[in-house]
Amino acid sequence: MNHYTRSFPTDAQQAPGTGDRDPPDFLAFLVEANLLPLATYLQLQNRALDGKASESDTLISLGLIEPTRLAQLHAEHLAEGYIDLTHFPPNPDLLKILGPATALQMGVLPWRLNTGATVILTDRSEHYDQNQAYLRQIFGPLRRAFACPDQMRSYITTTEETTLIHRAEHRVAARESCRDLNFKILHIALWSLIAVVILTSAFAPAITFLTFALWRTLTLTANMALKLTTAILFLHRGAMASFKYKTRATDTALPKISIMVPLLKESAIVSHLLTHLRQLDYPKNLLQVILVMERDDITTAKTLAGTKLPPWITAIDVPRGTIKTKPRALNYALDHCRGSIIGVYDAEDAPEPDQLRKVARRFAESDEKLACVQGTLDFYNSRTNWLSRCFSIEYATWFRIILPGLARLRLPVPLGGTTLFFRRHILEELGGWDSHNVTEDADIGIRLTRFGYHTELLPTVTLEEANCRGWPWIRQRSRWLKGYAVTWAVHMRAPKTLLRDMGLWQFFGVQLLFAGTLSQFFWRLYFGPSGWPFSPCPIP
Repeated sequence: MNHYTRSFPTDAQQAPGTGDRDPPDFLAFLVEANLLPLATYLQLQNRALDGKASESDTLISLGLIEPTRLAQLHAEHLAEGYIDLTHFPPNPDLLKILGPATALQMGVLPWRLNTGATVILTDRSEHYDQNQAYLRQIFGPLRRAFACPDQMRSYITTTEETTLIHRAEHRVAARESCRDLNFKILHIALWSLIAVVILTSAFAPAITFLTFALWRTLTLTANMALKLTTAILFLHRGAMASFKYKTRATDTALPKISIMVPLLKESAIVSHLLTHLRQLDYPKNLLQVILVMERDDITTAKTLAGTKLPPWITAIDVPRGTIKTKPRALNYALDHCRGSIIGVYDAEDAPEPDQLRKVARRFAESDEKLACVQGTLDFYNSRTNWLSRCFSIEYATWFRIILPGLARLRLPVPLGGTTLFFRRHILEELGGWDSHNVTEDADIGIRLTRFGYHTELLPTVTLEEANCRGWPWIRQRSRWLKGYAVTWAVHMRAPKTLLRDMGLWQFFGVQLLFAGTLSQFFWRLYFGPSGWPFSPCPIP
């Protein structure tokens, strides 16, 4: 059968699971068709490939066969149909039954009904094999055919665009999201509080000052005690938890990792990003990198259009919606990920080459309650000016002393926005990120704790660019403070529920980390910066 033929299986042809299994010699088929050199075939046969890396992943990651060509060859090898969706579009009702997010995650697309069976399109035989039991529960008798992966993805995202956008913006349950917060009431409450403070300051300045001083002393003492405890843990047990790692460990237990990199109006930084992604010492047949950009981001689109991406890196665009935020983009891209571990990098990041191996090993050695691994962030431009030096000192303290201390004390860990790695099934259980929260990383740190999971800091460094200009620094800090306030307000909407979910110790940690930080800031705002050197500062 020619691989360009637009046909599908006849009644006599059966999909895997309903008849004969796939022939085990697809690589040999490629050699016989002069599509794979014999020397390369022998190398693939002799190399110690991970059991979780399929032949398709290996062939594509090495650049031996393009994804569309691979789907055509699978159809020819198995004598099954190859469907060109530009000429033979699917029945959209079948996609609604399965759900667009599920179709993207599985790598399949229900096409049409034919002689009592539902034809399921896929780009790789393993995608169908892994999900056929679930698909049969929904559709009954099945047949398999192949199609171009780009055509499948384009059809799903275009046909069900509204559904996917709504899902990205509403993945987190309403009770745990800030999207339904009544900010008008919060503003009224805030201005009422400010008015009360002004009035009491005018008529009873001594009492007002004393009340504020007592509260400041209490929160400052508690914060200093917490930081002193984390410092003692640092001196006693080292910067991170004990972690033994062999640089060239065998790949037999390595999982597939999907990395999402949100991009916004990026131009020069893309080459820097690709350089460091290529340097990652992780099998490329087990690595999926997704560059996530907004659909109306012309700058990034032009940059990527002129850049040749490796076969294990793909770019997707996020359609317009009611908001435009980083967590919304991550939620949208999450359904395109195929890995069991989901990671997040920023465009300017320069991770250590062995970072992903350390992450995979840590998850493999830990219990299932470890939901997230946070890497250490540092700066490659720390000596630019005074502000960048201060920023570097702050980050060094935060990521090497305070956050590891919080993790050891089993307190909520306000996560950083990058070098984050999650177990996929736990991230989906949480509903991903809150698309409406400007500090989605700190928020998800609290939600992990509420669900009974914990975070660890890993001794691996990612370098990024320090904010070394005054006005951008002010805007960044303002956004962090706003996010801290919103996050605290979200989770304190039902204090009894939060206390029940977390317990007294972790509930106290939330109040200290968020309410304590915010109250210290408002003290400085009202009474001046006299206590600045000792005040906590939120770092996402």
